[in-house]
Amino acid sequence: MTTKTNQWMRVRRVVIRLLTVYLPVSVLLLVVLLPYYWMLAMSLKPYPEMFNYDKFSPFWPSDPTLDHYKYLFQKTKFWIWFKNSGYVAAVTTAVSLTISTLAAYSLARLRFRGNVAISLGVFISYLVPGSLLFIPAVQIASWLGLVGRQTALLVFYPVGMIPFAIWVLMAYFQTIPPDLEECAMVDGATRLQALRRIVLPLALPGLITVGIYNFTSAWNEFLYSMVLVYEATERTLPVALTQQLAIGDHYYWGPLMAAAFLAGIPVVVLYSFVVDKYVSGLTGGAVKG
Repeated sequence: MTTKTNQWMRVRRVVIRLLTVYLPVSVLLLVVLLPYYWMLAMSLKPYPEMFNYDKFSPFWPSDPTLDHYKYLFQKTKFWIWFKNSGYVAAVTTAVSLTISTLAAYSLARLRFRGNVAISLGVFISYLVPGSLLFIPAVQIASWLGLVGRQTALLVFYPVGMIPFAIWVLMAYFQTIPPDLEECAMVDGATRLQALRRIVLPLALPGLITVGIYNFTSAWNEFLYSMVLVYEATERTLPVALTQQLAIGDHYYWGPLMAAAFLAGIPVVVLYSFVVDKYVSGLTGGAVKG
């Protein structure tokens, strides 16, 4: 009787776990990964298969082809656009992360007149939609002589990234006990040395979280790149693809799907390397008691 009861309890636990954990996770993965699978499948289909669902399956290619990838690499400037996006995203992420780290640390640790007002101003500026700022951004870029150049993105992308980064890092720095820095400064370290050797290593998950968010934002940004950059060879990937592979009512669906699939790879690789620290930065503080 006891053995049968134990077996029944084990089966019950397995069924409950399947229904409460594995089934919801499987459904979530299906919803999340379906767009990527769809892009890959469409990029491998010849054009007749894309639009004839009566004869061909919509979910997988019957006669896979690499023609769309060949067209993308041979007939377009895909690699130039890809490098432009990578360069702009990397530079703006580094700039915004450096400035926001110093600013967030100052607001979280130092006491000076206007500290609260500046913190509130940072929060309010983060709430302003970016779509409302592109017109004054174009005017400022015109005054600076940056309109039409990729340099404009290097100037204006960090402006949009820094308020969010400051707000997140402020909250993260506040979870680090100030006693650690004070002990270091008693031993002769300067404020910057304490920041570099004590605070930043502890705040690494928060820095990674902000860095990935900023990189992804710059990599996927569309509006400012479309408005501020004119030359096709200086455009980033999202804008260049829509302008070169979608002409009027004609869409090059094969190359578009191939480009969209390839454009998602860098972000996926970046997340895969630092996913543990990214989740830690989203869910917890630097020091937990």
